[in-house]
Amino acid sequence: MSKNTRLATFAAGCFWGVEEAFRQIKGVNSTMVGYTGGKFENPTYHDVCSHNTGHAEAIQVEYDPTQVSYEKLLEVFWSIHNPTTLNRQGPDIGSQYRSMIAFHTPEQEQIARNSKEVLEKSGRFKNKIVTEIVPASTFYKAEEYHQKYYMKMGGGSCYTDPMME
Repeated sequence: MSKNTRLATFAAGCFWGVEEAFRQIKGVNSTMVGYTGGKFENPTYHDVCSHNTGHAEAIQVEYDPTQVSYEKLLEVFWSIHNPTTLNRQGPDIGSQYRSMIAFHTPEQEQIARNSKEVLEKSGRFKNKIVTEIVPASTFYKAEEYHQKYYMKMGGGSCYTDPMME
C-alpha cells in the first residue's frame, strides 16, 4: 500500500458481489475479499461457513482519497445491501453475511457513525439498521478462487439488491 492510499473494510453479505461493486469505483486501486471480525486464526471458507469462527465475509478496499472519499465508499456500501437484516442478505443466512463497517482510523469511525445516523433518520428503510461499526481487526485473505470472482466468472448469483427484501 502506498503512503497516499487508505484502507476501508466492509462486510455486506456474499463478498463476490460486494467486491465487484467496489472494483467499479474510480479511485479504488485494489480490492481483496477475505474474512474478518472472528476469533479463529487463518480461517478458510469452509471454517467460516461452519459458523464457529465469528468471521464475516468482507472486502478490503485500497483507495486514493484524492480521487474518492470515504463518504462515497459508504454510499456504495449502503446501496448494495440491506443493512436492516441481522446475519443475512437475501437467501444467504449466517453471521458471516452480517452487515459491518470495520474502521481503520478514528476519522473513519466518526464518518461511518454519522453516515449510519443520517441513513436511519432518512426513513429509507422501514426497519432499524443493524450494521456493526467496529475497529478493524486482522483481515485474512480468502482463497484465490474467491478473488475477483465476478470478473473471472462473468457474473454470479450473489444477492445485492437491498430493496428486494
